[in-house]
Amino acid sequence: MKNSQILKKDLDRIDGRSYRLYKELEGQYDFENYILSIDHVQGDPFAAPSRIRLIVKQHTAKFPKELFDNKNKNIAVADYLTREFYFNINRFSERIFGSGKSGIIAISKCPQEILNRTSIIINEDEIEARFYVGFPARGRSVLSKELEKILYNVIPNLVEKTLIYKNINNGKLQARVKLVEDQEYIRMELNKRGLISFIANGSMLPRESGVSTKALKTGKTFMSPKELEVEFNTQSRGIIKGMGIKKGVTIIVGGGYHGKSTLLKALELGVYNHVEGDGREFVITNKSALKIRAEDSRCVTKIDISLFINNLPNGKDTVKFYTENASGSTSQAANIIEGIESNTKVFLIDEDTSATNFMMRDDLMQKLVSKDKEPITPFIEIVRSLYEQKDISTIIVVGSCGDFFDVADCVIQMDNYDIKDVTKQAKALSSGNIIKRINEKNLKIDIAFNREIKAGNIEAREKGIKIKTLGVDTISINKEEINLRAVEQIVDNEQLNTIGSIMKWAEANLMNKGLSLNEMVDNIICEINKNGLISIEEIKGGSGSLAMIRKQEIMAAYNRYRKLKI
Repeated sequence: MKNSQILKKDLDRIDGRSYRLYKELEGQYDFENYILSIDHVQGDPFAAPSRIRLIVKQHTAKFPKELFDNKNKNIAVADYLTREFYFNINRFSERIFGSGKSGIIAISKCPQEILNRTSIIINEDEIEARFYVGFPARGRSVLSKELEKILYNVIPNLVEKTLIYKNINNGKLQARVKLVEDQEYIRMELNKRGLISFIANGSMLPRESGVSTKALKTGKTFMSPKELEVEFNTQSRGIIKGMGIKKGVTIIVGGGYHGKSTLLKALELGVYNHVEGDGREFVITNKSALKIRAEDSRCVTKIDISLFINNLPNGKDTVKFYTENASGSTSQAANIIEGIESNTKVFLIDEDTSATNFMMRDDLMQKLVSKDKEPITPFIEIVRSLYEQKDISTIIVVGSCGDFFDVADCVIQMDNYDIKDVTKQAKALSSGNIIKRINEKNLKIDIAFNREIKAGNIEAREKGIKIKTLGVDTISINKEEINLRAVEQIVDNEQLNTIGSIMKWAEANLMNKGLSLNEMVDNIICEINKNGLISIEEIKGGSGSLAMIRKQEIMAAYNRYRKLKI
Protein backbone atom coordinates (compact mmCIF):
# COMPACT_ATOMS: atom_id res chain seq x y z
CA MET A 1 0.00 0.00 0.00
CA LYS A 2 1.29 3.43 -0.94
CA ASN A 3 1.19 6.71 0.94
CA SER A 4 -1.34 9.31 -0.24
CA GLN A 5 1.49 11.72 -0.99
CA ILE A 6 2.89 9.30 -3.56
CA LEU A 7 -0.45 9.47 -5.35
CA LYS A 8 -0.22 13.26 -5.46
CA LYS A 9 3.29 13.10 -6.92
CA ASP A 10 2.14 10.60 -9.55
CA LEU A 11 -0.71 12.92 -10.50
CA ASP A 12 1.77 15.78 -10.99
CA ARG A 13 4.03 13.52 -13.06
CA ILE A 14 1.36 12.47 -15.58
CA ASP A 15 -0.46 15.82 -15.90
CA GLY A 16 -1.07 16.69 -19.57
CA ARG A 17 0.27 13.38 -20.81
CA SER A 18 -1.54 10.45 -22.48
CA TYR A 19 -4.78 9.36 -20.82
CA ARG A 20 -3.57 5.76 -20.65
CA LEU A 21 -1.06 6.78 -17.95
CA TYR A 22 -3.96 7.04 -15.52
CA LYS A 23 -3.76 3.22 -15.46
CA GLU A 24 -0.56 3.53 -13.44
CA LEU A 25 -2.59 4.90 -10.52
CA GLU A 26 -4.37 1.60 -9.90
CA GLY A 27 -3.69 0.34 -6.38
CA GLN A 28 -4.36 1.25 -2.75
CA TYR A 29 -3.36 4.43 -0.92
CA ASP A 30 -3.29 5.19 2.80
CA PHE A 31 -5.09 8.43 3.67
CA GLU A 32 -4.63 7.86 7.45
CA ASN A 33 -8.36 7.67 8.31
CA TYR A 34 -9.24 5.54 5.31
CA ILE A 35 -7.82 3.58 2.38
CA LEU A 36 -8.48 4.75 -1.16
CA SER A 37 -8.49 1.81 -3.57
CA ILE A 38 -8.41 2.59 -7.29
CA ASP A 39 -9.55 -0.82 -8.54
CA HIS A 40 -9.99 -0.08 -12.23
CA VAL A 41 -9.21 2.95 -14.42
CA GLN A 42 -11.33 3.56 -17.52
CA GLY A 43 -9.59 3.21 -20.89
CA ASP A 44 -10.58 6.66 -22.16
CA PRO A 45 -12.65 9.64 -20.94
CA PHE A 46 -15.74 8.40 -22.81
CA ALA A 47 -15.67 4.88 -21.35
CA ALA A 48 -17.52 3.72 -18.23
CA PRO A 49 -16.11 5.63 -15.21
CA SER A 50 -13.33 4.22 -13.07
CA ARG A 51 -14.13 1.95 -10.11
CA ILE A 52 -13.16 3.33 -6.72
CA ARG A 53 -13.39 1.83 -3.25
CA LEU A 54 -13.12 3.50 0.15
CA ILE A 55 -12.22 1.34 3.15
CA VAL A 56 -12.68 2.70 6.66
CA LYS A 57 -11.67 0.52 9.61
CA GLN A 58 -14.24 0.26 12.38
CA HIS A 59 -11.84 1.69 14.97
CA THR A 60 -12.21 4.90 12.93
CA ALA A 61 -15.81 4.59 11.68
CA LYS A 62 -17.13 3.38 15.08
CA PHE A 63 -20.52 2.10 13.96
CA PRO A 64 -22.07 0.25 16.94
CA LYS A 65 -22.15 -3.51 16.35
CA GLU A 66 -25.74 -3.77 17.56
CA LEU A 67 -26.83 -1.62 14.59
CA PHE A 68 -25.85 -4.29 12.04
CA ASP A 69 -25.60 -7.56 13.99
CA ASN A 70 -28.09 -9.46 11.82
CA LYS A 71 -28.72 -9.63 8.08
CA ASN A 72 -31.80 -7.41 7.99
CA LYS A 73 -30.24 -4.69 10.14
CA ASN A 74 -27.04 -4.85 8.08
CA ILE A 75 -29.01 -4.31 4.85
CA ALA A 76 -30.85 -1.38 6.48
CA VAL A 77 -27.60 0.33 7.51
CA ALA A 78 -25.92 -0.19 4.14
CA ASP A 79 -29.01 1.08 2.30
CA TYR A 80 -29.19 4.19 4.49
CA LEU A 81 -25.49 4.98 3.99
CA THR A 82 -25.75 4.48 0.23
CA ARG A 83 -28.54 7.06 0.11
CA GLU A 84 -26.48 9.44 2.29
CA PHE A 85 -23.43 8.96 0.07
CA TYR A 86 -25.55 9.74 -3.01
CA PHE A 87 -26.88 12.90 -1.35
CA ASN A 88 -23.43 14.01 -0.20
CA ILE A 89 -21.96 13.61 -3.70
CA ASN A 90 -24.21 16.46 -4.79
CA ARG A 91 -23.48 18.35 -1.60
CA PHE A 92 -19.68 18.28 -1.79
CA SER A 93 -18.96 18.00 -5.52
CA GLU A 94 -16.85 20.71 -7.10
CA ARG A 95 -16.91 22.00 -10.64
CA ILE A 96 -14.66 19.72 -12.65
CA PHE A 97 -13.52 20.52 -16.18
CA GLY A 98 -12.89 18.00 -18.93
CA SER A 99 -14.35 16.01 -21.81
CA GLY A 100 -16.43 12.84 -21.87
CA LYS A 101 -17.33 11.57 -18.39
CA SER A 102 -14.76 13.80 -16.69
CA GLY A 103 -15.64 14.56 -13.09
CA ILE A 104 -18.62 12.22 -12.76
CA ILE A 105 -18.96 10.79 -9.24
CA ALA A 106 -21.69 8.17 -8.93
CA ILE A 107 -23.02 5.59 -6.48
CA SER A 108 -26.21 3.53 -6.56
CA LYS A 109 -29.37 5.63 -6.77
CA CYS A 110 -31.75 3.76 -4.50
CA PRO A 111 -35.49 3.56 -5.25
CA GLN A 112 -38.19 3.48 -2.53
CA GLU A 113 -37.40 -0.19 -1.90
CA ILE A 114 -34.65 -1.28 0.52
CA LEU A 115 -32.33 -3.77 -1.20
CA ASN A 116 -29.20 -5.71 -0.34
CA ARG A 117 -26.45 -4.04 -2.41
CA THR A 118 -22.72 -4.07 -3.06
CA SER A 119 -22.41 -0.25 -2.99
CA ILE A 120 -21.68 -0.23 0.74
CA ILE A 121 -20.67 -3.26 2.78
CA ILE A 122 -20.34 -3.10 6.55
CA ASN A 123 -19.00 -5.65 9.03
CA GLU A 124 -17.28 -5.74 12.42
CA ASP A 125 -13.88 -4.91 10.93
CA GLU A 126 -14.55 -2.22 8.35
CA ILE A 127 -16.94 -0.41 6.09
CA GLU A 128 -16.43 -0.31 2.31
CA ALA A 129 -18.00 2.08 -0.17
CA ARG A 130 -17.88 1.25 -3.90
CA PHE A 131 -18.57 4.00 -6.39
CA TYR A 132 -17.46 5.44 -9.74
CA VAL A 133 -15.38 8.43 -10.80
CA GLY A 134 -14.85 9.80 -14.30
CA PHE A 135 -11.15 10.59 -14.47
CA PRO A 136 -10.87 14.08 -16.04
CA ALA A 137 -9.26 14.68 -19.41
CA ARG A 138 -8.85 17.30 -22.08
CA GLY A 139 -9.38 15.29 -25.24
CA ARG A 140 -7.11 12.27 -24.60
CA SER A 141 -4.78 14.04 -22.19
CA VAL A 142 -4.69 13.74 -18.40
CA LEU A 143 -6.17 16.59 -16.36
CA SER A 144 -4.67 15.51 -13.07
CA LYS A 145 -5.31 18.80 -11.24
CA GLU A 146 -9.03 18.20 -11.75
CA LEU A 147 -8.76 14.63 -10.46
CA GLU A 148 -6.79 15.97 -7.49
CA LYS A 149 -9.84 18.07 -6.53
CA ILE A 150 -11.92 14.91 -6.40
CA LEU A 151 -9.41 12.74 -4.57
CA TYR A 152 -8.20 15.32 -2.05
CA ASN A 153 -11.21 17.59 -1.56
CA VAL A 154 -14.44 15.79 -2.43
CA ILE A 155 -13.67 12.23 -1.29
CA PRO A 156 -12.38 13.20 2.21
CA ASN A 157 -15.68 15.02 2.76
CA LEU A 158 -17.64 11.99 1.57
CA VAL A 159 -15.77 9.81 4.03
CA GLU A 160 -16.15 12.24 6.91
CA LYS A 161 -19.86 12.92 6.43
CA THR A 162 -21.01 9.46 5.35
CA LEU A 163 -18.75 6.75 6.75
CA ILE A 164 -17.95 8.10 10.22
CA TYR A 165 -20.75 7.30 12.65
CA LYS A 166 -20.50 10.40 14.84
CA ASN A 167 -20.96 12.69 11.83
CA ILE A 168 -24.16 11.22 10.41
CA ASN A 169 -27.72 11.61 11.70
CA ASN A 170 -27.66 8.77 14.24
CA GLY A 171 -31.37 9.15 15.03
CA LYS A 172 -32.43 8.71 11.39
CA LEU A 173 -30.13 5.73 10.93
CA GLN A 174 -31.44 4.02 14.06
CA ALA A 175 -35.02 4.76 12.95
CA ARG A 176 -34.33 3.08 9.58
CA VAL A 177 -32.99 -0.01 11.32
CA LYS A 178 -36.02 -0.18 13.62
CA LEU A 179 -38.35 0.27 10.65
CA VAL A 180 -36.82 -2.69 8.82
CA GLU A 181 -36.91 -4.83 11.96
CA ASP A 182 -40.64 -4.10 12.37
CA GLN A 183 -41.28 -4.83 8.68
CA GLU A 184 -39.45 -8.15 8.89
CA TYR A 185 -41.26 -9.08 12.10
CA ILE A 186 -44.63 -8.69 10.34
CA ARG A 187 -43.36 -10.57 7.29
CA MET A 188 -42.26 -13.44 9.52
CA GLU A 189 -45.62 -13.45 11.34
CA LEU A 190 -47.70 -13.67 8.14
CA ASN A 191 -47.25 -17.40 7.62
CA LYS A 192 -47.75 -18.18 11.31
CA ARG A 193 -51.16 -16.51 11.13
CA GLY A 194 -52.21 -18.02 7.81
CA LEU A 195 -51.86 -14.69 6.00
CA ILE A 196 -50.26 -13.84 2.67
CA SER A 197 -50.35 -10.06 2.95
CA PHE A 198 -50.94 -7.16 5.34
CA ILE A 199 -51.78 -3.51 4.62
CA ALA A 200 -51.57 -1.16 7.59
CA ASN A 201 -54.27 1.38 8.28
CA GLY A 202 -53.08 4.81 7.21
CA SER A 203 -51.02 3.49 4.29
CA MET A 204 -50.94 5.69 1.19
CA LEU A 205 -51.19 3.40 -1.84
CA PRO A 206 -51.79 5.80 -4.79
CA ARG A 207 -48.70 7.20 -6.53
CA GLU A 208 -48.20 10.71 -7.92
CA SER A 209 -48.51 9.36 -11.47
CA GLY A 210 -48.16 6.21 -13.52
CA VAL A 211 -44.41 6.79 -13.84
CA SER A 212 -43.75 8.02 -10.29
CA THR A 213 -42.97 5.87 -7.26
CA LYS A 214 -43.68 8.67 -4.79
CA ALA A 215 -46.87 8.73 -2.73
CA LEU A 216 -49.75 10.91 -3.86
CA LYS A 217 -49.95 13.37 -0.94
CA THR A 218 -53.58 14.21 -1.67
CA GLY A 219 -54.59 10.56 -1.99
CA LYS A 220 -56.98 8.68 0.29
CA THR A 221 -55.34 6.71 3.10
CA PHE A 222 -56.08 3.02 3.48
CA MET A 223 -58.49 1.76 6.14
CA SER A 224 -59.25 -1.91 6.65
CA PRO A 225 -62.81 -3.25 6.87
CA LYS A 226 -63.42 -4.40 10.44
CA GLU A 227 -64.12 -7.95 9.24
CA LEU A 228 -60.58 -8.27 7.85
CA GLU A 229 -58.67 -6.23 10.42
CA VAL A 230 -55.71 -7.79 12.21
CA GLU A 231 -53.01 -6.32 14.41
CA PHE A 232 -49.31 -6.82 15.04
CA ASN A 233 -47.45 -5.84 18.18
CA THR A 234 -44.15 -4.53 16.78
CA GLN A 235 -41.02 -3.89 18.82
CA SER A 236 -40.59 -0.20 17.92
CA ARG A 237 -44.07 1.03 16.96
CA GLY A 238 -46.27 -1.03 19.23
CA ILE A 239 -49.65 -2.10 17.85
CA ILE A 240 -50.12 -1.70 14.07
CA LYS A 241 -53.58 -2.49 12.73
CA GLY A 242 -54.63 -3.13 9.16
CA MET A 243 -56.11 -5.58 6.68
CA GLY A 244 -54.86 -9.14 6.64
CA ILE A 245 -55.38 -11.18 3.46
CA LYS A 246 -55.69 -14.86 4.33
CA LYS A 247 -54.32 -17.77 2.37
CA GLY A 248 -56.66 -19.05 -0.32
CA VAL A 249 -58.31 -17.32 -3.27
CA THR A 250 -58.99 -13.59 -2.91
CA ILE A 251 -60.88 -11.58 -5.53
CA ILE A 252 -60.59 -7.80 -5.81
CA VAL A 253 -63.58 -6.17 -7.56
CA GLY A 254 -64.81 -2.64 -8.21
CA GLY A 255 -65.54 -0.14 -10.95
CA GLY A 256 -62.91 1.26 -13.29
CA TYR A 257 -60.46 3.73 -11.70
CA HIS A 258 -61.60 2.89 -8.16
CA GLY A 259 -58.22 1.54 -7.01
CA LYS A 260 -58.16 -2.19 -7.84
CA SER A 261 -54.87 -2.14 -9.77
CA THR A 262 -53.37 0.35 -7.29
CA LEU A 263 -54.04 -2.12 -4.50
CA LEU A 264 -52.56 -5.02 -6.50
CA LYS A 265 -49.47 -2.94 -7.35
CA ALA A 266 -48.91 -2.22 -3.67
CA LEU A 267 -49.25 -5.92 -2.87
CA GLU A 268 -46.80 -7.00 -5.60
CA LEU A 269 -44.17 -4.52 -4.34
CA GLY A 270 -44.87 -5.59 -0.76
CA VAL A 271 -42.29 -8.34 -1.29
CA TYR A 272 -39.77 -5.54 -0.57
CA ASN A 273 -39.35 -3.30 2.47
CA HIS A 274 -39.89 0.41 1.79
CA VAL A 275 -38.30 3.54 3.24
CA GLU A 276 -40.16 5.85 5.57
CA GLY A 277 -42.37 8.34 3.74
CA ASP A 278 -43.15 5.95 0.89
CA GLY A 279 -46.67 5.37 2.15
CA ARG A 280 -46.34 1.59 1.76
CA GLU A 281 -43.92 1.01 4.65
CA PHE A 282 -46.30 -1.55 6.13
CA VAL A 283 -47.66 -3.15 3.01
CA ILE A 284 -46.08 -6.54 3.61
CA THR A 285 -46.54 -9.49 1.24
CA ASN A 286 -45.23 -13.06 1.30
CA LYS A 287 -41.69 -12.82 -0.10
CA SER A 288 -42.33 -15.38 -2.83
CA ALA A 289 -45.45 -13.65 -4.24
CA LEU A 290 -45.30 -13.50 -8.03
CA LYS A 291 -47.17 -11.20 -10.44
CA ILE A 292 -48.38 -13.15 -13.47
CA ARG A 293 -49.63 -11.87 -16.83
CA ALA A 294 -50.00 -12.89 -20.46
CA GLU A 295 -46.81 -12.32 -22.45
CA ASP A 296 -47.30 -12.68 -26.17
CA SER A 297 -44.23 -13.67 -28.23
CA ARG A 298 -42.00 -14.80 -25.36
CA CYS A 299 -40.00 -17.98 -25.81
CA VAL A 300 -40.85 -21.07 -23.75
CA THR A 301 -38.36 -23.92 -23.27
CA LYS A 302 -39.48 -27.45 -22.42
CA ILE A 303 -42.00 -26.59 -19.70
CA ASP A 304 -44.98 -28.78 -18.80
CA ILE A 305 -48.10 -26.69 -19.46
CA SER A 306 -50.40 -29.72 -19.83
CA LEU A 307 -52.24 -28.76 -16.63
CA PHE A 308 -53.76 -25.89 -18.63
CA ILE A 309 -53.28 -26.80 -22.31
CA ASN A 310 -53.51 -30.25 -23.82
CA ASN A 311 -54.53 -32.08 -27.00
CA LEU A 312 -53.52 -29.31 -29.37
CA PRO A 313 -54.91 -29.83 -32.92
CA ASN A 314 -51.41 -29.97 -34.42
CA GLY A 315 -50.36 -32.63 -31.91
CA LYS A 316 -47.72 -30.39 -30.36
CA ASP A 317 -46.21 -31.67 -27.11
CA THR A 318 -47.44 -29.68 -24.10
CA VAL A 319 -45.55 -31.76 -21.51
CA LYS A 320 -42.23 -30.48 -22.84
CA PHE A 321 -43.67 -27.45 -24.52
CA TYR A 322 -41.35 -25.37 -26.67
CA THR A 323 -42.03 -22.27 -28.73
CA GLU A 324 -40.16 -19.22 -29.94
CA ASN A 325 -43.37 -17.18 -30.06
CA ALA A 326 -45.93 -17.96 -27.36
CA SER A 327 -49.55 -16.81 -27.56
CA GLY A 328 -51.30 -15.01 -24.71
CA SER A 329 -52.75 -18.21 -23.27
CA THR A 330 -49.65 -20.41 -23.66
CA SER A 331 -47.40 -17.68 -22.25
CA GLN A 332 -49.61 -17.21 -19.19
CA ALA A 333 -49.76 -20.96 -18.66
CA ALA A 334 -45.96 -21.14 -18.87
CA ASN A 335 -45.58 -18.20 -16.48
CA ILE A 336 -47.71 -19.94 -13.86
CA ILE A 337 -45.96 -23.31 -14.19
CA GLU A 338 -42.56 -21.60 -14.03
CA GLY A 339 -43.79 -19.75 -10.93
CA ILE A 340 -44.68 -23.05 -9.29
CA GLU A 341 -41.23 -24.36 -10.25
CA SER A 342 -39.67 -21.32 -8.50
CA ASN A 343 -41.53 -22.22 -5.27
CA THR A 344 -43.84 -19.23 -5.19
CA LYS A 345 -46.69 -19.46 -2.67
CA VAL A 346 -48.79 -16.55 -3.97
CA PHE A 347 -49.90 -15.59 -7.48
CA LEU A 348 -50.99 -12.01 -8.18
CA ILE A 349 -53.09 -11.60 -11.33
CA ASP A 350 -54.89 -8.68 -12.98
CA GLU A 351 -57.65 -9.60 -15.40
CA ASP A 352 -56.71 -6.59 -17.57
CA THR A 353 -53.28 -8.05 -18.40
CA SER A 354 -54.40 -11.65 -18.75
CA ALA A 355 -55.49 -13.75 -21.72
CA THR A 356 -59.30 -13.97 -21.47
CA ASN A 357 -59.52 -17.50 -22.92
CA PHE A 358 -56.91 -18.66 -20.42
CA MET A 359 -58.65 -17.17 -17.38
CA MET A 360 -62.28 -18.27 -17.94
CA ARG A 361 -64.91 -19.78 -20.24
CA ASP A 362 -68.59 -19.26 -19.49
CA ASP A 363 -71.48 -21.74 -19.73
CA LEU A 364 -72.72 -20.58 -23.12
CA MET A 365 -69.31 -21.08 -24.68
CA GLN A 366 -68.99 -24.47 -22.98
CA LYS A 367 -72.28 -25.54 -24.57
CA LEU A 368 -71.30 -24.28 -28.03
CA VAL A 369 -67.71 -25.61 -28.05
CA SER A 370 -67.52 -29.11 -26.61
CA LYS A 371 -64.78 -30.13 -24.18
CA ASP A 372 -62.98 -32.31 -26.71
CA LYS A 373 -62.68 -29.32 -29.08
CA GLU A 374 -61.19 -26.96 -26.47
CA PRO A 375 -57.55 -27.66 -25.47
CA ILE A 376 -57.50 -25.01 -22.70
CA THR A 377 -58.55 -25.75 -19.13
CA PRO A 378 -59.20 -22.22 -17.84
CA PHE A 379 -57.47 -20.91 -14.73
CA ILE A 380 -60.81 -20.43 -12.98
CA GLU A 381 -61.17 -24.25 -12.84
CA ILE A 382 -57.68 -24.79 -11.43
CA VAL A 383 -57.16 -21.92 -8.98
CA ARG A 384 -58.81 -23.71 -6.04
CA SER A 385 -56.84 -26.90 -6.64
CA LEU A 386 -53.62 -24.89 -6.62
CA TYR A 387 -54.45 -23.81 -3.08
CA GLU A 388 -55.94 -27.05 -1.78
CA GLN A 389 -53.27 -29.35 -3.25
CA LYS A 390 -50.19 -27.13 -3.48
CA ASP A 391 -50.82 -24.46 -0.80
CA ILE A 392 -50.50 -21.75 -3.48
CA SER A 393 -52.78 -18.78 -2.87
CA THR A 394 -54.02 -16.37 -5.54
CA ILE A 395 -55.14 -12.74 -5.49
CA ILE A 396 -57.02 -11.73 -8.66
CA VAL A 397 -58.29 -8.34 -9.78
CA VAL A 398 -61.56 -8.99 -11.61
CA GLY A 399 -63.70 -6.41 -13.36
CA SER A 400 -65.97 -8.35 -15.70
CA CYS A 401 -66.53 -11.98 -14.67
CA GLY A 402 -68.60 -12.83 -11.60
CA ASP A 403 -67.94 -16.56 -12.10
CA PHE A 404 -64.82 -16.09 -9.96
CA PHE A 405 -67.11 -15.59 -6.92
CA ASP A 406 -67.68 -19.37 -6.99
CA VAL A 407 -64.03 -20.16 -6.25
CA ALA A 408 -63.24 -17.24 -3.92
CA ASP A 409 -62.58 -17.45 -0.20
CA CYS A 410 -62.71 -13.66 0.11
CA VAL A 411 -64.11 -10.92 -2.13
CA ILE A 412 -62.88 -7.35 -1.61
CA GLN A 413 -64.52 -4.36 -3.27
CA MET A 414 -62.68 -1.13 -4.03
CA ASP A 415 -65.08 1.84 -4.00
CA ASN A 416 -63.33 5.17 -4.69
CA TYR A 417 -60.26 3.78 -2.87
CA ASP A 418 -62.37 2.71 0.12
CA ILE A 419 -62.25 -1.01 0.73
CA LYS A 420 -65.13 -3.28 1.70
CA ASP A 421 -65.50 -6.97 2.45
CA VAL A 422 -68.33 -8.12 0.15
CA THR A 423 -67.71 -11.86 0.41
CA LYS A 424 -71.22 -12.69 1.70
CA GLN A 425 -72.92 -10.65 -1.02
CA ALA A 426 -70.73 -12.19 -3.74
CA LYS A 427 -71.38 -15.73 -2.52
CA ALA A 428 -75.12 -15.07 -2.47
CA LEU A 429 -74.92 -14.11 -6.15
CA SER A 430 -72.67 -16.95 -7.32
CA SER A 431 -74.20 -19.70 -9.42
CA GLY A 432 -72.11 -22.62 -8.24
CA ASN A 433 -71.54 -23.81 -11.82
CA ILE A 434 -67.76 -23.48 -11.65
CA ILE A 435 -67.59 -25.59 -8.49
CA LYS A 436 -69.69 -28.25 -10.24
CA ARG A 437 -67.25 -28.29 -13.16
CA ILE A 438 -64.29 -28.59 -10.77
CA ASN A 439 -65.89 -31.46 -8.85
CA GLU A 440 -66.71 -33.29 -12.09
CA LYS A 441 -63.10 -33.14 -13.26
CA ASN A 442 -61.63 -34.24 -9.91
CA LEU A 443 -58.34 -32.62 -10.99
CA LYS A 444 -55.02 -33.84 -9.58
CA ILE A 445 -52.11 -31.45 -9.96
CA ASP A 446 -48.98 -33.45 -10.74
CA ILE A 447 -46.23 -31.51 -12.49
CA ALA A 448 -42.76 -32.94 -13.02
CA PHE A 449 -39.91 -30.43 -12.83
CA ASN A 450 -36.90 -32.27 -14.14
CA ARG A 451 -35.42 -29.69 -16.48
CA GLU A 452 -31.69 -30.31 -16.17
CA ILE A 453 -29.67 -27.28 -17.20
CA LYS A 454 -26.77 -27.81 -19.59
CA ALA A 455 -23.52 -25.97 -20.22
CA GLY A 456 -23.22 -23.62 -23.15
CA ASN A 457 -26.01 -21.21 -22.25
CA ILE A 458 -23.48 -18.41 -22.46
CA GLU A 459 -20.80 -18.86 -25.10
CA ALA A 460 -17.26 -17.93 -24.11
CA ARG A 461 -15.59 -15.39 -26.39
CA GLU A 462 -12.05 -14.18 -26.83
CA LYS A 463 -12.98 -10.67 -25.67
CA GLY A 464 -14.95 -12.06 -22.74
CA ILE A 465 -18.67 -12.27 -22.05
CA LYS A 466 -20.37 -8.96 -22.74
CA ILE A 467 -23.33 -8.22 -20.45
CA LYS A 468 -25.36 -5.02 -20.72
CA THR A 469 -28.60 -3.88 -19.13
CA LEU A 470 -31.23 -1.43 -20.30
CA GLY A 471 -33.42 0.03 -17.57
CA VAL A 472 -35.32 -2.63 -15.65
CA ASP A 473 -36.54 -4.28 -18.85
CA THR A 474 -33.69 -5.87 -20.76
CA ILE A 475 -30.47 -7.81 -20.29
CA SER A 476 -28.14 -8.33 -23.24
CA ILE A 477 -25.69 -11.25 -23.08
CA ASN A 478 -23.30 -11.26 -26.03
CA LYS A 479 -25.98 -9.25 -27.89
CA GLU A 480 -28.71 -11.84 -27.15
CA GLU A 481 -31.47 -9.86 -25.42
CA ILE A 482 -33.61 -11.17 -22.56
CA ASN A 483 -36.89 -9.25 -22.49
CA LEU A 484 -38.13 -8.81 -18.91
CA ARG A 485 -40.83 -6.20 -19.48
CA ALA A 486 -43.50 -8.59 -18.20
CA VAL A 487 -41.51 -9.41 -15.04
CA GLU A 488 -43.08 -6.59 -13.11
CA GLN A 489 -41.46 -6.91 -9.67
CA ILE A 490 -38.00 -5.78 -10.74
CA VAL A 491 -37.51 -2.29 -9.28
CA ASP A 492 -33.86 -1.43 -9.93
CA ASN A 493 -31.49 -1.67 -12.90
CA GLU A 494 -28.84 -3.08 -10.54
CA GLN A 495 -31.02 -6.15 -10.01
CA LEU A 496 -30.54 -6.86 -13.72
CA ASN A 497 -26.78 -6.42 -13.26
CA THR A 498 -27.04 -9.12 -10.60
CA ILE A 499 -28.95 -11.48 -12.90
CA GLY A 500 -26.29 -11.02 -15.59
CA SER A 501 -23.49 -11.69 -13.07
CA ILE A 502 -25.35 -14.74 -11.75
CA MET A 503 -25.75 -16.22 -15.22
CA LYS A 504 -22.06 -15.68 -15.94
CA TRP A 505 -21.00 -17.13 -12.57
CA ALA A 506 -23.30 -20.13 -12.92
CA GLU A 507 -21.93 -20.94 -16.39
CA ALA A 508 -18.43 -21.12 -14.92
CA ASN A 509 -19.24 -22.94 -11.69
CA LEU A 510 -22.45 -24.99 -11.80
CA MET A 511 -22.98 -26.46 -15.26
CA ASN A 512 -23.00 -30.19 -16.18
CA LYS A 513 -23.55 -31.24 -12.56
CA GLY A 514 -26.96 -32.79 -13.18
CA LEU A 515 -28.76 -29.87 -11.52
CA SER A 516 -32.24 -28.80 -12.46
CA LEU A 517 -32.78 -25.10 -13.11
CA ASN A 518 -34.47 -24.82 -9.72
CA GLU A 519 -31.60 -26.58 -7.92
CA MET A 520 -28.98 -24.48 -9.70
CA VAL A 521 -30.63 -21.22 -8.65
CA ASP A 522 -30.90 -22.51 -5.07
CA ASN A 523 -27.14 -23.20 -5.18
CA ILE A 524 -26.48 -19.64 -6.37
CA ILE A 525 -28.58 -18.14 -3.59
CA CYS A 526 -26.77 -20.31 -1.03
CA GLU A 527 -23.43 -18.99 -2.34
CA ILE A 528 -24.66 -15.39 -2.01
CA ASN A 529 -26.05 -15.97 1.49
CA LYS A 530 -22.80 -17.58 2.58
CA ASN A 531 -20.22 -15.27 0.99
CA GLY A 532 -22.16 -12.12 0.13
CA LEU A 533 -23.51 -10.73 -3.12
CA ILE A 534 -20.01 -9.54 -4.03
CA SER A 535 -18.88 -13.20 -4.27
CA ILE A 536 -20.52 -13.79 -7.67
CA GLU A 537 -18.32 -11.15 -9.33
CA GLU A 538 -14.91 -12.00 -10.67
CA ILE A 539 -13.61 -8.45 -11.13
CA LYS A 540 -10.94 -6.86 -8.97
CA GLY A 541 -12.46 -5.28 -5.87
CA GLY A 542 -15.99 -6.04 -7.07
CA SER A 543 -18.38 -3.49 -8.47
CA GLY A 544 -20.81 -1.34 -6.53
CA SER A 545 -23.62 -1.95 -9.01
CA LEU A 546 -25.32 -5.11 -7.80
CA ALA A 547 -28.64 -5.30 -5.95
CA MET A 548 -30.16 -8.54 -4.68
CA ILE A 549 -32.88 -10.17 -6.74
CA ARG A 550 -35.33 -12.91 -5.78
CA LYS A 551 -35.22 -16.50 -6.96
CA GLN A 552 -38.42 -15.89 -8.94
CA GLU A 553 -36.83 -13.18 -11.11
CA ILE A 554 -33.60 -15.13 -11.61
CA MET A 555 -35.56 -18.09 -12.95
CA ALA A 556 -37.78 -15.78 -15.00
CA ALA A 557 -34.67 -14.44 -16.76
CA TYR A 558 -33.38 -17.94 -17.54
CA ASN A 559 -36.82 -18.97 -18.81
CA ARG A 560 -36.90 -16.02 -21.23
CA TYR A 561 -33.38 -16.60 -22.52
CA ARG A 562 -33.68 -17.92 -26.06
CA LYS A 563 -30.35 -19.76 -25.85
CA LEU A 564 -31.35 -21.68 -22.70
CA LYS A 565 -30.13 -25.27 -22.91
CA ILE A 566 -32.31 -27.76 -21.02
